[in-house]
Parts: sequence; structure tokens; C-alpha cells
Amino acid sequence: MNAAFPAFLCAVLFSAAHAEFPAPENDLVYDTPATVWDEAFPLGNGILGALVWGDGAPLRISLDRTDLWDLRPVPEYHAPEYNYATMRQWEKEKRVKELEAMYDNPYNRPAPTKIPAGRIELTPKGAAFAGARLGLADATARADLGGVKARVWIHATEPVGFIELDGVESLDVRLAAPAFGGQEPGEAKPAISMGDLAQLGYPEPVPRSGADFQAYEQEGWGGFRFSVFLAWKQDGDTWRGAWSISSTRDGDNTMARAEARARRALEGEWDALRASHTAWWENWWGQTRVSVPNRAVQRQWCLDTYKFGAAARGNTPPITLQGPWTADNGQLPPWKGDYHHDLNTQLSYWPCYSGNRLPEGLGFLNWLWDTQDAPRDWTKRFFQMPGLNVPMTADLNNSQIGGWRQYTHSSTTAAWLAHHFYLHWKFSMDRKFLEERAWPWLRDCSVFIEAVTAERGADGKRTLPLSSSPEINDNRPEAWFPSITNYDLALIRWLLGATAELADELGRAEDAAHWRGVLAELPELALDDDGGLSVAAGIPLKESHRHFSHLMAFHPLGLVDAANGDTDRKIIDASLARLDRTGSDYWCGYSFAWLGNMAARARDGVRAEKALETFATAFVLRNGFHCNGDQSGTGLSKFTYRPFTLEGNFAAAAGVQEMLLQSHTGVIEVFPAIPETWKDASFHQLRAQGAFVVSAARKDGKTVSVEIVSETGAAPRLRSPWTGEVLDLSNPAIETPGVVIHREKNRWTLTAAG
Repeated sequence: MNAAFPAFLCAVLFSAAHAEFPAPENDLVYDTPATVWDEAFPLGNGILGALVWGDGAPLRISLDRTDLWDLRPVPEYHAPEYNYATMRQWEKEKRVKELEAMYDNPYNRPAPTKIPAGRIELTPKGAAFAGARLGLADATARADLGGVKARVWIHATEPVGFIELDGVESLDVRLAAPAFGGQEPGEAKPAISMGDLAQLGYPEPVPRSGADFQAYEQEGWGGFRFSVFLAWKQDGDTWRGAWSISSTRDGDNTMARAEARARRALEGEWDALRASHTAWWENWWGQTRVSVPNRAVQRQWCLDTYKFGAAARGNTPPITLQGPWTADNGQLPPWKGDYHHDLNTQLSYWPCYSGNRLPEGLGFLNWLWDTQDAPRDWTKRFFQMPGLNVPMTADLNNSQIGGWRQYTHSSTTAAWLAHHFYLHWKFSMDRKFLEERAWPWLRDCSVFIEAVTAERGADGKRTLPLSSSPEINDNRPEAWFPSITNYDLALIRWLLGATAELADELGRAEDAAHWRGVLAELPELALDDDGGLSVAAGIPLKESHRHFSHLMAFHPLGLVDAANGDTDRKIIDASLARLDRTGSDYWCGYSFAWLGNMAARARDGVRAEKALETFATAFVLRNGFHCNGDQSGTGLSKFTYRPFTLEGNFAAAAGVQEMLLQSHTGVIEVFPAIPETWKDASFHQLRAQGAFVVSAARKDGKTVSVEIVSETGAAPRLRSPWTGEVLDLSNPAIETPGVVIHREKNRWTLTAAG
């Protein structure tokens, strides 16, 4: 190994680390006020959320807490006829109305649902909106209201929000509870929102107020309660307020707890909490950084990485459809603000792996683990089979809440969730996690899959009696396909192979052999006449569709990969070509974000950049929220609505990272999928499988440096960005032309010579 270590290397690798990041041009800056909730400045810390909007007459701060839920049960899902065998029989008998009544229609009721926490309205005398900025670097919203300057933030780790107004002559303060009662539920029918909050039928809130506070306690369904407390004090023309929300999930005395948090923050800890908040966000941005020359893509990555930092923590509920930013418009949130496990939760956590945010990603896995009793009970009651499956639509307890039956009662939902347990193990190499979480989860999912695929198809292979491909054919009877779909088959094949792999890692040879034996009894993936992945055998993708479920084997599962050779390369090319032919008429924003990931995996940087730029310029609102529909007016999609959901944001962030670093084959590749026009690009501390932390820089169209840190001490394998050869860096004598290689303990640095 060449021991030379050019002095400029540190500057190349770490110059970005000391620059201001994210740069101020990535902030949200408004010259006109946000007049609707979904264009507000988002703040959050995983448990509390806030949306800051309005023109100052009033300044609105919409409040949220991520464990505020109406968890009333669905009675149909406890009926005697609620079981898999009956579902199969009704499907065979074409009893569509009965199937819809049992499985689909309950979702159209107001509850169960995520619920909001109300709103603070502040109206300073003489307020006149002059501009506002959300600083990503310190997660603080600022507004210029003429003579009054406002600053709003939520502490990064403590359940308290803060408001500071300077230049206040007089101020009207109002804490408003959501309108939860007074309206009978209307006829249950499919919609994005199930109607007004008032249909929930809660009693009126119990308000409290005094000279320096306003508060209320709200009773929800089944004895659930929460309290919101806002305290304030004024010193001269400076007004400071602190607020908190407590629910019965914290304990019984919700009002006292919320008051104690708010007053403690206001009266004695303001400066210390501000300092610790700022330090947390400095660490967040110092952890991982990327720099790419496409302005729209770079800014969207910064906005989405900020949102992930505001929405995800290891010890809070995981990200729902809207995360900690439940709708504040008097309506129930889009699609109940629930957990959708056929795409939404999975895409929401894609960026945490290569993005080096594993502690935040654990919030999802911890929740899946801690709530598994409900899915296990459901698996036993509904399927009447051993092992573990998970409902596709779920509430805070991960209980089934229904909707389109072909997906909500899918047999493979837990298998996709298992992929996240697997990814955490591969990116962390945390042995304890492998033994205590990943292996048990994958094993139990495989036990269920072995049972549910016991029947044989005409080919003599294992099959699923009811198989679907989200969300092709919507909830029409033909959404159950005549043979197993590539969506289900890919997940099953991946799960069994991964379970065997983990068994090998743990020295469980008998288990590994068993699961490989079950895998051998499954059919191969189905191909269409062009050689691409079809929806099911003999059924190609025939029209534009928002969900690329038939391509799961390619991405994210990696069963089909160009690294496997020309055969797989042709399958990938044909599959993407069919997407081009069917077009984007019925795509959502997340479709473009997912395409960015797939194109990057296919090493097509031009296509990846175009997809991610399209997402950033056409499918987000001005605050960066993914709104599903095309806002460009250019006909990119016939969906032009604007329901906000987060999975598109986080899938887009993952797509940028996939362009810059890949490691799913066991070989680290830097800049594997960037367009030639990206002459200068860099990233600092992205994460590769094997628990390697990687930094790299590209200048004038050439890679100039790579740094790899091994957290386990194992040596990495790197595809040289200079020669294309695979370098086994465990070899102390390794050399490669034109490259200087230096190792210091568990750190390898490679730089272009000269």
C-alpha cells in the first residue's frame, strides 16, 4: 500500500464540512404569506409538530402531537365471518357487495383516525406581513410583521414549543381547540378526507385561562384525553410564549404535565433549551451532507432531510402519511393520516440507511416490534395460520383499519416491512439487533409465508390463493390476479432468501437449509413479451400506474440487478422501457421519486436527475411538501389534486443518495449514477452496507478523493472510481495505477495521484 498522504486530502474531503450547511439559499423564504395550512413552515421533533402560517392578523401556529389518535375498533373485523377462508369463498362466489361491506367500506367512516391538536393565533396590533423565512440550519421560523418580529421553534428533543415576538405594543392571544363535535357522521363513502372533524362526536373541550396562560383539555374516544397548555410573559415590548401537549399516553394528569413543561421552559430554561436545540440541529447537519450542481435537486434534498429531522426520532411514533403535521382545516386528515404499509411507511424510511440516520430510522422498527401483539393476534384470527403478518392500513397500535381489501389484507405486507429490519442490520452490522430483532422478525414472517403458500398452482409450485399488486385495478374484483403477482412473489422470494442468509450468519445451518428449501418450491418471476417484469404471468403492465409494485424485484429488493449479468440488465432495461411507453399520466409525485431511485440503481444518471428534478419542480408545494398531484400545469400527470403525504419527500432524498453511493451488492461504489453534467459533486458521511461511512469528492468531472471509515474494523471492497476494478482494501500491499491509498487504523483514504 502506498503510504503517501497528500496534504491537501483533508481539505478536499472536509472543506464542505466546515462550510455553512445547508446554505441559506435552501431555506424557505416567503414574500407573501401562507394562507393555507399545507403551505406552512413545518417544525417538529418526532412527538410534537407545528405549522407556522398566516399574515400576522393572525399569525397561526397549528399544533400536533403524533400519538393523538381516535382508536375506536372496527366491529366488522371481530365478526365470526371475518376470516381468510370466508374471504376466499366470497371471492370465488363473486359476492363483491359483501366483500366491500366487510372489508372496504369500514375505512370510509370518520374513525379510527389521526387527530390534530388545535391552533395558536397571535394578532399583534398593527401587524403587516413583510416576509418570512424557515431557517433549515436551526429549525426556526421567523416572520417580519412590520414593527413586530416573530420567531417560532420546537425544541429538538423536549416536548415544548416556543414563540418570541419583539416590538409588541399589544397582542391578542387565542388558543383554539379543533371542532371535534356537533355533527352526525354522514353517509360513509370513499374520499381522500372522510369529512369534518365534527363527525367524531367528542364533548366540548374544557378550557382554562388566566392572566398569563390559556389551556384546554379534550376528551376523545374511549377515555383518551389530551391537554394543550400555552403560557406567556412579557418584558417591555418582548413577548415570549411556551406551549406543550400531554396525552393520557404520558399518564393521567395531562393538564398538570403540559403546564409544568410550558412554565419550566418559559420561566427558567429558555436560554439553555435554545442552546441545546441549536446544538442538536448543528449536529444533524454535520452528520451527513451532499452537494450536487442541480439547484432544484440539491434544495429539495435539504428540505426533505430537514423534514426527516423534524419528523423522525428513535423513541417517538413513526412517520404517518403526514407525520407531525396533521391537517388544520377542520377536516379529517387525508387518508386518515394513518400508516399505509404498501408503500408509504416503507418509502418514508428509505433515506435513513444510506443517509446515515440509523437512530432516527429505529423509531419505525421499534414501533413495529413494540406493537407486534396486534398484528400477531390479527394473523391468528383472520388467517388462522402461524407466524406473523401485518395489516396494510393500520392505526397507532398497528391494528387493521381496512380499506381496499386486496391490499389491506395482503399476505405479504410484513415481508416488505421485514426488508427494513434487514436493511438496518446490513447498514449497522449491529449483532444484538440481528439476534434480537431482525432474525426473529424475518423468521416469523417466513413461518407465515410458508403456511399461506402451502397450496400449489398448476405448475406444481407454491402459490398464493389471493394475490394482488398494489394498487393495480384499484379495488375491482380483478385486483386479485389469477396467479401469483410479481409483487407478492418478489417479496416472498426475497424474504425466504434473506431469512436463510440471517440463519447462516447466526450459524443456524438447519434453519438456513429449510428456508432455502421453501424458496426452491416457488416459481420464478414472470416476464412479459419484451423481457421485462410483468404484473403477473401473462399480464404485462398495460397502462400508466402510480405504484411500481410489479418492479419490486428490481428496486428496492435487488433480486434483479445489473451486477448479476446481462440477463438481469436486459430485464431492467425492458422494464424501464415499458414505464416510458405507458407514460406518467396516472403517476403521483412519489412515482417520480421512486423512478429516481430505480434509474440510479440502473446506473442511469440522466434519467435519475430528470425524475428527481421533476418531483422537486412539479409535485411539491412551496414549502416542499409532496402533494401527490402535478402542480406544474404541463400535463405531467392527470392527477392535479394536492393531498399532502410525506413518503414522496423521503423517497426523493433517498434517490439523490442512491445516485451518489451504492453498496447493495457488497461492493461500495461512489458516484455510480450521476450525469456527465455533474462535473463537481461531493458527499460527506453517507453510509454503506457493512457499517462503512463514506465520503467522496468529484472535481472537474473526475473523482479526486474517497474516504471510508469502518465501524466494525472489517475492510471494505471498493469499485475504483478511477479504473473500475474492485479493490479489496484488506490487502495491505494493494496498489492501483494513478491512485494513492493510505490506511490509518479503520480509515482508508484514496486520492488521485498528481
